[in-house]
Amino acid sequence: MGKIKMETVKVNLGERSYNILITTGGIEKAGAELKSVIPDEKVLVISDSRVGPLYSEKVLESLRQADFDADDFIFNEGEDQKILFTVERIYSFLAEYNYPRQCTLAALGGGVTGDLTGFAAATYMRGVNFVQIPTTLLAMVDSSVGGKTGVNHRLSKNLIGAFYQPRLVFIDTDVLKTLAPEEFRSGLAEVIKYGMIADPELFLTLEDETGNLIAGNSSSLERIIKRCCEIKAEIVSRDERESGVRAILNFGHTVGHAIEALTNYHKYRHGEAVAIGMIAAARIAVKIGMLDDMQSQRLWNLLKQAKLPYRFSALDPADIIERMKKDKKVRSGRIRLVLPKKIGEVEIRDDVPEKTLLEVLEEMQGEK
Repeated sequence: MGKIKMETVKVNLGERSYNILITTGGIEKAGAELKSVIPDEKVLVISDSRVGPLYSEKVLESLRQADFDADDFIFNEGEDQKILFTVERIYSFLAEYNYPRQCTLAALGGGVTGDLTGFAAATYMRGVNFVQIPTTLLAMVDSSVGGKTGVNHRLSKNLIGAFYQPRLVFIDTDVLKTLAPEEFRSGLAEVIKYGMIADPELFLTLEDETGNLIAGNSSSLERIIKRCCEIKAEIVSRDERESGVRAILNFGHTVGHAIEALTNYHKYRHGEAVAIGMIAAARIAVKIGMLDDMQSQRLWNLLKQAKLPYRFSALDPADIIERMKKDKKVRSGRIRLVLPKKIGEVEIRDDVPEKTLLEVLEEMQGEK
């Protein structure tokens, strides 16, 4: 195999620092890259019933060629599997096959797989190594980076979890060719989020290149994925445990998580719910005089271009607000919202009147 071009983004966290490696067409190199940072001999590759049949054997072969003792564990696909029961099944597999404290769990898949695997790694024998090999756009630009791991509870998304950093994130953009178009668009919501919270130039690029991204242009994909990883790495390096600036990564998520929970994680994909949440945040910001309506319109137009939803249906706005009150980020009973001041800059607010929230959500009812 010829030399494969690889971009590197570093997450600077002292002794917990690690690299994000970004390549196109290099999944067979995962084992060699893992060998350079992981001393363990045993590796368990964890994936779901969609991703496993596509890529598990390639990754296992790569690991075995790098002299790892590797096996795989596959669970049923779906956000409804991101629960403690699935983690317990992973524990049982690890214990039954005598995986020691010196083992590594490799998450091969999207956000659900990464969150489950990371949480299992954080808690099995009080912590073992883990790596991320994301296979969705959403996981590549967001959930695989930063060390947030966990599972859902029926009352709240990601209610149970731990901050636990991977040793390596290995991204091969080629695997996106097998990603369903609707899943790719769901990931675009998180890409758009980065432009809104931190980089007006990225937002402008997305206005010009979203069509290229949807068409699978590899150079556009690699460049934009790298930029998103740089933004997240910089924010996480400054605030690993979300005591300050990292909270801006929740732009669109407070409303989005409430919508996901109220629909039992079935009606909307995560990125779709976040897209609705970003529109809600922008409309709230306009209503309280924080954001110019023209900039809100640009966000709306970009989400339309990405074919993402900007309305919700079959939900009571009052129920959404009540569910938002159960969000992990609520402090002293006050809902905290990340609101845009302009494209590329946001602010965390906890003083938005409930009446304003209700008005905006009522305006957003209806089919896309």
